[in-house]
Amino acid sequence: MTFVPRGLTRRQFGAGLASLVMATATTARSEAALPVIDTHAHVFHRGLKLAPGRRYAPDYDAPLALYLEQLDRNGMTNGVLVQPSFLGTDNSYLVDCLKTAGTRLRGIAVVDLAVSADELRTLDRAGVVGIRLNLVGQPLPDLGAAEWKALLGNVKALSWQVEIQRNASDLAVLVPQLLDHGVIVVLDHYTLPDPKLGVTDPGFQSVMKLGAAKNVWVKISAPYRNGAAGEDFAKAAYPLLRNAYGLDRLLWGSDWPHTQFEATQSYEKNRQFLDGLIADPGERAQVLASPKQLFRF
Repeated sequence: MTFVPRGLTRRQFGAGLASLVMATATTARSEAALPVIDTHAHVFHRGLKLAPGRRYAPDYDAPLALYLEQLDRNGMTNGVLVQPSFLGTDNSYLVDCLKTAGTRLRGIAVVDLAVSADELRTLDRAGVVGIRLNLVGQPLPDLGAAEWKALLGNVKALSWQVEIQRNASDLAVLVPQLLDHGVIVVLDHYTLPDPKLGVTDPGFQSVMKLGAAKNVWVKISAPYRNGAAGEDFAKAAYPLLRNAYGLDRLLWGSDWPHTQFEATQSYEKNRQFLDGLIADPGERAQVLASPKQLFRF
């Protein structure tokens, strides 16, 4: 016998129950349709011309086909290719890969400071959505200089992002300057605080405050780049970043093929670490889907 709440006829109760079932099914289908996006990976092969002054060069190939295989194997719908620093400003292989993969991938380029607006628009049409500043081991740029103002003005006009890899203490200085130029900012690899200090690093604490600026995102990627205790740091950092930035401004990246950490890392290992880091499936799904608009998927 079916219990019918007081004040409702059996027909009204049945209609309401059917509506609830349909709404639940619709929500489930909607969640299943969410994109699952890897926002940080690199592709290359040994036949490509290497940049002068590079800090590192791999002795193996990481071609597009192998990356797409990683996405398929790990249930990822989309990916973002980041130009490796050792290839410099020659983004031709990146562009070729974007054209081959179609709308499944987006790109982050490395460009010369004097790059023209037309060259940037060409990259935009190919699926590039931002530039990367890999400033590790580099002098800090003078973002107030005329050439930087011109570049960042062109980046802003395209609604691109500026992705930065630099230690947290310097990000606390650089990011407000970039925001003054009106550009979107994405911070790599948990913002790279001092590994000895972790979440107590004053630079990391300053980066937390940048969460109040709505044009800053953080990649929860490559915990191993934050020292030997990188995974423990990531577990302590994630709830702080979530509270400071919200789930919609945290981005997961595999960092495939884990350059300089290939012996200890794999795509599967990093994907599984994320599952443990964000145990709630709904919360994890939101983080994995949050890059959709930012990367124009």
